[in-house]
Amino acid sequence: MPIIQSVDRALKILDLFDEFETELKITDISDRMLLHKSTVHSLLKTLQKHQYIEQNPENGKYRLGMKLFERGNFVIHSRDIRSIAKEYLYDLSKDTGQTVHLVIQDGKEGVYIDKVESASATVLYSRIGRRIPLHCSGVGKALLAFQPDREINNVLSDYEFIKRTENTITDKQEFLEELNHIREQGYAEDREENEPGVRCVAIPVRDHTGAVVAAISISTPTMRVSEEDIQRYVAKLKEASAQLSQKLGYGYQTLKGH
Repeated sequence: MPIIQSVDRALKILDLFDEFETELKITDISDRMLLHKSTVHSLLKTLQKHQYIEQNPENGKYRLGMKLFERGNFVIHSRDIRSIAKEYLYDLSKDTGQTVHLVIQDGKEGVYIDKVESASATVLYSRIGRRIPLHCSGVGKALLAFQPDREINNVLSDYEFIKRTENTITDKQEFLEELNHIREQGYAEDREENEPGVRCVAIPVRDHTGAVVAAISISTPTMRVSEEDIQRYVAKLKEASAQLSQKLGYGYQTLKGH
C-alpha cells in the first residue's frame, strides 16, 4: 500500500507532542523529523489551518490544537462499552466454563448490562438490566474500591447495608477494610454474600481518563470451584480487563512511551 509522504510527515509531527513536551519550537520539530525548516513550516501551517496545531502567541512555540480534542471525544463517545466488551465476555465464559457479567455503576447500585451464561454454571440472580447492591457483590466492590476516597464516601453516605446471606458484610467500617484489601490484591470477591451457593471474582475496567467505568466478573457455583480455579479466573479477568481498558483508551500514553 503506497504511503503519502506529506500525510505521513504531518502525523509524525503530531506524535512528537506528549504530556512531557506540550510545546515545541520549529527548530526542535525540524531536528527530530530530519527535515528542512521550510518543509516543516509548510506542514505546520497546513495543520494549523485545520486547527490540529496552534501557535502560542507568547513564545511562538507550536502545540496541539483543539481539533484533536474534539475528534478524540468523538471517538470516545462513539464507542459502546457493551459492544466492545462482548468478545471478551464470550472468551472468558468459553475458557472457564462459567457465567460472565459486565456491570456498570448507577448511583449506589450496580446494573447488569451484559451476561454470557454457561450451560453448566447457571447463575439465577443476575439478568441484563437488573440492579445489584455494591456491598455484597464482586462487581459492586470492584466498581467502588478503585475510585477516589471522596467518591467512596459519597456513595456510602446513608448507604443501607442490607443483609442478603449469612456472609454479607453489614458494617461500614468492615466494608471499608474490605475495599482496602481489594485494592491491595487487585481484584474483588463475593464469597456467597449475595446469592447462596455462588462465588464471584471481579475486576474493574477503566476508560481513557483512568476512571472506573465498569466491572467484569466470573461467577461460579461454590461447590464446583477450588482456590486454584479462582486464581486462574482472576488471571484471565486481569488480562481481559487490561485489553478492554486499553481499547477504551486507558494507558495510551504509557503504552505509546514504550
